Amino acid sequence: MAGVGGKGSGKGRTKPCCAWCSEKRDLKYCLAVDHQKKDFCSEMCLHDYKTAFLKVTCAFCECEITKNPVVITEPSIKDFCSQQCLQKHNAKELNSQLDKQKSKQSSGFQFQYEITGVFDWDVYLKECNATAAPAEWFKQYAVPPKNEFRIGMKLEAFDPRNTTSTCIATVVGIQGPLLRLRLDGGDNKNDFWRLVDSSDIHPIGHCEKNGGMLQPPLGFRMNASSWPMFLLKTLNGADIAPSKIFMKEPESPPRNFFDVGVKLEALDRKNPHLICPATVGAVKDDMIFITFDGWRGAFDYWCKYDARDIFPVGWCKASGHPLQLPGNKAGSSGKCKIKVQVPLPSTVPPPPPVSKPPSPGSQTPSNSTRSRSNGVSNNSEKSQQSLQQTVSPSSTVIENEISASDVDIKPPSPSTTKVLVTEPDTSSVSKSSPSVCAYINHGCTCGPYLNPRRISRLPVKYGPGSLNRVLREAVQTFIDCAENEKNVFSLLKQGEGKVIITANFDGKMHTCRLPPVEKVSSFWNYLEGLFDDLMCCENFYTSQPLESGCTKCVSKGPVRRASEECTPSHSELPLLGKRRWSSDSSENNSRNSISPLKSMKPTRLYHSSESEDCFVTSLIAEKCQSKPSEWTVDDVIHHVCSVDPNMMTHADLFRKHEIDGKALLLLNSDMMMKYMGLKLGPALKICNLIEKLKAKRFY
Repeated sequence: MAGVGGKGSGKGRTKPCCAWCSEKRDLKYCLAVDHQKKDFCSEMCLHDYKTAFLKVTCAFCECEITKNPVVITEPSIKDFCSQQCLQKHNAKELNSQLDKQKSKQSSGFQFQYEITGVFDWDVYLKECNATAAPAEWFKQYAVPPKNEFRIGMKLEAFDPRNTTSTCIATVVGIQGPLLRLRLDGGDNKNDFWRLVDSSDIHPIGHCEKNGGMLQPPLGFRMNASSWPMFLLKTLNGADIAPSKIFMKEPESPPRNFFDVGVKLEALDRKNPHLICPATVGAVKDDMIFITFDGWRGAFDYWCKYDARDIFPVGWCKASGHPLQLPGNKAGSSGKCKIKVQVPLPSTVPPPPPVSKPPSPGSQTPSNSTRSRSNGVSNNSEKSQQSLQQTVSPSSTVIENEISASDVDIKPPSPSTTKVLVTEPDTSSVSKSSPSVCAYINHGCTCGPYLNPRRISRLPVKYGPGSLNRVLREAVQTFIDCAENEKNVFSLLKQGEGKVIITANFDGKMHTCRLPPVEKVSSFWNYLEGLFDDLMCCENFYTSQPLESGCTKCVSKGPVRRASEECTPSHSELPLLGKRRWSSDSSENNSRNSISPLKSMKPTRLYHSSESEDCFVTSLIAEKCQSKPSEWTVDDVIHHVCSVDPNMMTHADLFRKHEIDGKALLLLNSDMMMKYMGLKLGPALKICNLIEKLKAKRFY
C-alpha cells in the first residue's frame, strides 16, 4: 500500500472517486485487488473496504476473522477476532506506554489515552469504598441487547445537528451494542454513535409511514435540488437493515434514584466511542452530574437520570464493549483516586439552563478527538482567576459546560457532597512552540454576534503561552460571549489541528477542530478571518495593548444586535484597511506596529446617526455590480443580510447547503422549507429577493 501520486489535475479533468465512499476528493491510499488498483480518500475508507470485501486477520493472534470484528481506531485502525485478544493487545500496549513514561520526566500534565485492559469492578469498588448503582436505576435493559447489524447496512436516523430532520445513514462501525453511523450525503467528519435499541434509529420506510419526508443532512455536499435523485441512487441495491433487528427502547425508571458517590459506567460525550468508570458527583431534581474517575473535570457533564449515556456497573463486560481504565490524575498507582468531600457552593457546575435536558446519546462527535489530549485544555489559571473576580457571585464561569450569562444561576446547595479531584497545571508552555500573547481591547466594537456585557468581563490578555493554548482561549471566548452560540459556532473554520472548541446549543455539546497553527503569523491570520466573519473590530485582539484607544473604532456607542432591525443613515464613514502581520517579526514576538494594506479592500461599512449607531453589512456597492450567477456563498450571504439584517440568523444554513449565486436563483419556497428547514416567512422574503434579482436581467 502506498500513497497515491500527486499528479496535477489539468483543466477540465474531474477528480477520481473514492472506491468506498464515492466522494470526489484527493485520494491518499491505494490497494491492489485482483490486478486492479483501488484508490481511497482516507484510512477509514480503506479499512471499511477491506472489512467488507477482503479477508481480515486479527491484529493480535493473526487468525482469520469470520464474525464481526472488534475494531479500534486509535492510534491506528486495528481489527481483533475477540474481546480477549483486544484486552491482551491493550495490556501489552499499556505496559509499553508505562515503560516509556517511567523513562521520561513528568511534565505536570497528563493525557487520557484510549486504553482498555483487565479491570475488576469488585476490586475497584473495595479500594474506593464505594457502591455500584443498581441496574434498576438506569434506562437500560438488564441484559444488553444483541447487535445484529452489519457494516454497510442502511437505516433512517435523526440528524444529530438538526434533530427535526430524518436522514439516511450507513453503519460504518460496530462496537458492542453501539453503531457508528454516517449520514449519506455528508462527509466523514460528523459520524455519531447510537445504541441498537435507540429511539433515534428506524428501518427504511418508517419516516414515510408516519407522514414524514427524508431530508438531506446538514451540510449536504451537493445542491439541494439534487437530493431526490441522490436518494434514489443511494437506496437502489443497498443493504437495507431489516426491521427485525431494531429493538424497542427500554422504559425509564419511575423517578431519580441516584445518590452522590455511587459508581457507574458512562459514555464520554466528547469521545462518544469511549465508555469509562464514573461517579455521580451531584444530584439536582431529575439531573445528575457525571464525573469521570481520574480524569480532568473538562469531560464531566450533567445529564438526566434516564439518559442513554449512562450504564450500570458491568454493562461493558456483559455487552462486549471495551471499558476504559480509570485515569491517573492524582498520581497514585493502583489506588482509588477519588475522594468524596463537602465542597463550596460553586464547586459543582449547575445543570445546563435549558427547558429540555439533552437527549440521551444525541451528542455530535463532530471533529472530536479520539483520545483526550491538551487540545481540550482549560484556560490558564490567570485568565480563570480574572474571570472569576469579575463575574457576580450569583453566576458561575464554567469551562465547556455553560458560558457566563446575564441570568443568575443558583448552584447546588452547600451541603451537597461532591467528587473532588485536583486539576493538573495546564499553564506550562512548551519550549519548542512559539510564544504568543493576545491583548483584549474591551473598547473595540464587538459586532452583532457578541454580547458587550460579557466582553467587558474578559481579562486583559491571554498568554503569553503556546500558540494552541492562546488560540483556544481566544476563539472559545467568542463562543462563551456570543448572543447565540450556534450562530458563532457555525462561523468557525474547521481543520485538522490540535485545538478543539466546544459549544452548547440545541441541548447538546458540539465540538469543532480548528486548522493547524504552527506559526505566529498563521495564528493572527486565522483570527483576522474570524474578525471578518463576526463583523467585529479587527483590533479586538492585538499583540500589543492599545494605550491610546483603537483608531479603527470611530464610534463607541452601543452596537445593535444581529436579531434587531438596523436602519442605516445616509452618512457613511470611510472604509478602513485590514492589518497584516509580518511573519518574521511575529516569530520573534516583537510586533509593535500595525500597517494597513496598500490596496484598501472594502470589508465592512459603518453607518452612524445621532440617535444610535448601526452596524450593518455592506458589499452592496461592490457585489451588486457583478452578476448574481457568479456570486460565491459568502457573496450571497452578504447580499441577503444587507437587504434584511434579520436574515443573518439563517446565514449558517446558506453555508451548510453551499448556496452560491447559481443555486440562489434556482431556489423556491417549497425547496427552502423542505430541504433547508426555513419557515414560510423567511422563505417568502428570499423568494421576493430572488425575483428582484431576476428582474434586473443581469445574470
